[in-house]
Amino acid sequence: MISKIIFILFLLTLLSHSITNASVVDFCVADLSSAETPSGFPCKSSVTINDFIFSNFNSGNTSNNPLRSAFTSASVHQFPAVNGLGISASRLDLDVGGIVPIHSHRGASEIVMMVQGRITVGFISSDNSVFVKTLSKGEIMVIPQGLLHFQFNAGRNKATSFLAFSSSNPGAQLVDLALFGNNLSSAIVEKTTLLDPAQVKKLKAIFGGSG
Repeated sequence: MISKIIFILFLLTLLSHSITNASVVDFCVADLSSAETPSGFPCKSSVTINDFIFSNFNSGNTSNNPLRSAFTSASVHQFPAVNGLGISASRLDLDVGGIVPIHSHRGASEIVMMVQGRITVGFISSDNSVFVKTLSKGEIMVIPQGLLHFQFNAGRNKATSFLAFSSSNPGAQLVDLALFGNNLSSAIVEKTTLLDPAQVKKLKAIFGGSG
């Protein structure tokens, strides 16, 4: 009897999952003038072919920031057509010496696709194992969802990669920005990171923090 109940519950779970994820519309181009909800934006009432085109993947300016990097995002806020589709993309340009500090995307896995130059990409698993590889043109690498990772230019010329995400709004939290880009007291930062006051002051200046 118990086994039959378990089997019935299992079937109901599968049915519920199928109904919940059934597509009732072909697409839902985001209406960015409305408030975002946990399931995304509401749909625009009028859609044209231009809504499905993103034309801003030109080379970014990497010389005006201390990281010497440029990140062009095509997530739902810049490309409303990906709303609800579970995908988005970005372009990453790294000048010589350019870096993307350690960060994570809580809601998405990431694929790095190299198109120019050489970029070292690495991620750290939840058991603190480190996986690092220098990628060249034509190579791709996957970064599992939510893990800390980084990129830096490993060559003598500008490097470019395209990034694909398993979310229309992957978000990002940079560890350095979280520590040094706000008004968290320098004394607390020094105590919790074991950095000396001069280092904390320097990093707060770079990332726009105070306190």
